[in-house]
Amino acid sequence: MLLGARVVGRVVSRLGAAALIVATAASTATAQPVPEDLRRERDEFSRWLRDAPTSPYRALVMQAIGNGLTLGPASADVPIPGQALVRIEERRGSPVLVEGGAARPLARNRAVTLGGRPLMAAGPAGRSVVVAYDQTAPRYHPPAYFPYQPAWRFTVKLVPAPRPGSVRILAPDGVESEATEAGTVSIPFKTGAVALRVLRLPAPDGEESELEIYYRDGTNDRGSYPAGRFVSLVPGPDGGYILDFNRSRNPFCAYSTVYPCPAPWRGNSIPTAVTAGEQYGPAH
Repeated sequence: MLLGARVVGRVVSRLGAAALIVATAASTATAQPVPEDLRRERDEFSRWLRDAPTSPYRALVMQAIGNGLTLGPASADVPIPGQALVRIEERRGSPVLVEGGAARPLARNRAVTLGGRPLMAAGPAGRSVVVAYDQTAPRYHPPAYFPYQPAWRFTVKLVPAPRPGSVRILAPDGVESEATEAGTVSIPFKTGAVALRVLRLPAPDGEESELEIYYRDGTNDRGSYPAGRFVSLVPGPDGGYILDFNRSRNPFCAYSTVYPCPAPWRGNSIPTAVTAGEQYGPAH
């Protein structure tokens, strides 16, 4: 599941420690041409949303596996037209597909084909979910963005969390994730600095983690998605990070009601309009 949310716009960060912010910015700035790397990133993401078999626009249903569930005819837990009856269970913490008396393991975050449709298991052991997708052309709406503003690009230092415990959250794709408190970064405004909470989200491959900020601001429901947006910290020079709000992106629930929306993170409220990054409007 996170494979999609992180195909584009994601940045994988190795763990680091730091302190203090070293940049300033203004919330009102003249729009500039979109940098080439960001333009390519957005184009790739748009193509993925439009064409990928596991695009959120193609999602039919997302449901917890729990003690097991059936997919297929109208009598199944998850009715899917034209699908023969199958059962999905968790055995020893791993999702398993039971079809015609035969069981086969389902690798997490990797789509398999079932009755001509992609199917994917995700989430931590004991709390796995399954997502079924349709292969028909989705009602696709290209992502829209605020004009690019360099002033919303910061170089920041990460102040490590004094007690880096774990916290259970919904990731951008609506899948439960065991994140770790990474620390805070600060952004200066005329009215004072704003500290934002940063969490480390485990990557689907289990090898790398991502430093993420889920925030709300003055554009929510006024040009951007009401629930908030995600932005990643990109490794920068001298042990610092780049926090570029022009790379802010919507959670999957902005594209489909199949996905649950992450709850706002405590303290991550910016008291001004962040007119940068992905938008959300009536067409979506």
